[in-house]
Amino acid sequence: MSDHRRPFQRARRWTSQAPQASAARRRRRPASPRLLNTARTRDAEFDLGDNYMHRREFLVASLATLASSTALAQTKMDMSNMDSMPGMDMSGHAGHDMGPMAKGAVALPEGEALRNLPLLASEASTPGLFKAKLTAEPTVARFAEELDTPILAYNGMSPGPLIEAYEGDRVEIAFANRIEGEQSTIHWHGMPVPADQDGNPMYPVAAGADRVYVFDLPEGSAGSYWYHPHPHGKTAEQVYRGLAGAFVVKAKTDPVPAEYGDTVLVFTDLRLAADGSMPENTMTDLMNGRVGDHVLVNGQKNPKLSVAMGAKRRFRLYNATNARYLKLAFDGAPMTIIGSDGGLLEAPVAAREILLSPAERLELVVSFEKSGPVTLYTLDYDRGWMGPGRPADAGLTLLTVDVSDNLAGPVPPIPERLRPIAQLGNPTASRRLVLTETMTMTATDRQMGFLINGKAFDMGRIDIVSKAGQTELWEIVNQADMDHPFHLHGTQFQVIEHERGGKVTKSPYLAWKDTVNVARGETVRLLLRQERPGQRMYHCHLLEHEQLGMMGVVDVRA
Repeated sequence: MSDHRRPFQRARRWTSQAPQASAARRRRRPASPRLLNTARTRDAEFDLGDNYMHRREFLVASLATLASSTALAQTKMDMSNMDSMPGMDMSGHAGHDMGPMAKGAVALPEGEALRNLPLLASEASTPGLFKAKLTAEPTVARFAEELDTPILAYNGMSPGPLIEAYEGDRVEIAFANRIEGEQSTIHWHGMPVPADQDGNPMYPVAAGADRVYVFDLPEGSAGSYWYHPHPHGKTAEQVYRGLAGAFVVKAKTDPVPAEYGDTVLVFTDLRLAADGSMPENTMTDLMNGRVGDHVLVNGQKNPKLSVAMGAKRRFRLYNATNARYLKLAFDGAPMTIIGSDGGLLEAPVAAREILLSPAERLELVVSFEKSGPVTLYTLDYDRGWMGPGRPADAGLTLLTVDVSDNLAGPVPPIPERLRPIAQLGNPTASRRLVLTETMTMTATDRQMGFLINGKAFDMGRIDIVSKAGQTELWEIVNQADMDHPFHLHGTQFQVIEHERGGKVTKSPYLAWKDTVNVARGETVRLLLRQERPGQRMYHCHLLEHEQLGMMGVVDVRA
């Protein structure tokens, strides 16, 4: 049996710390022949070669000297005349939002009881049918005292209502777009739904229009999914203005003890101006992805949760931010990973810390063994940053758990086995996707773009033709200056290995994923199989980068 087909060994302890980058960029080591049989070629149009650091310095220096209006298109960022753009005094930074916890940031109340996300009620009386309505519309929220904030919301709330359904259910969601002057969609992120029901930008819902999304949840699809808009050119803005929600598909028989509960934690971030409004994206946001001043949990800042000593709690963690990386740890409470994007692992994995890149999800069991406060807090993670204002991400308290002196009742142990996961077999096709950013500067034109294989997104172009039911090896190569979370629509994949600085690291456990972080200078290899025909998207889930071109189309044919 070849190495990549050998069953994964259970990792006893895992941390999500990325491998350190080498001091100098090395030539990419060829992929193992057992993984990839096709010859490796480089397109000179987007090959960085030995100019990697020179290009980074060029980009940052160029951005610091540019001055004059920026037109944001779906596939390019015109960087001429930038002073008229919000926050674009790049020389002195006056008035420029320098990132989270910036001086003058609006203060939010902390310490309120953690609110459970309201459930979206099914209107159906027929067993096995979940039928409901979701309306995307403007409303007003109050995050800070005496300040009203215009937002976008699903059914009047942000995050949107929690959707819970079961494997085997048919889902019918009537969607009403009431966002004035803007198309929208609902993308069922990570879910196994038909292409024309997946909220792709090819199927927009016009302002004031309605449509019904219909799909079935197959057996084995239990997992922590989410929903958000995916319209052409407006995804980033609609998400940071409030449109995102969790969708939990439950198994009819769950191996995780019910005594652990099942708590959904949706992480979003928020930036407020002094008048309570949400400022528009700055050039820094477009370059790096928007990062707010506050991290919210279920719409609250540092809420509190009370548990008894000795309790175990099941948490579903969702990174629903546009671009914030969350490296997390619980202070003084052991964590065990039991699930990822596409549901439970084969077996639990102990962890000291975890990394959630934008759009990723994890299921944890946390053991509260001692009385007193326990905090969920952020650790530093350098994902690469262009220009000034890198966020100070470390040391943010996201959730405080008050562990009482009262003892919890008898708590069952975490099962040693959670579910079987069949490993995908030998690939019959292979793809290589190279992620880059580019800047062009002439006397009359300055543009920046985020590219895949040297191309910016074109909705009328098919980038990959695939066959339904065919196992494929995809190699995602990040030659850009920052990490990029890679997301594929329509299926779940299995990460096989990471390569960085000439060192190959096997995935620490076998899991179903739809989003994976690809660190700068790293190559990630994954196996996948699309089962349903139709056009699907693949893209960076830093949503500003998606809009600036880092997205493609795969046409899956029967």
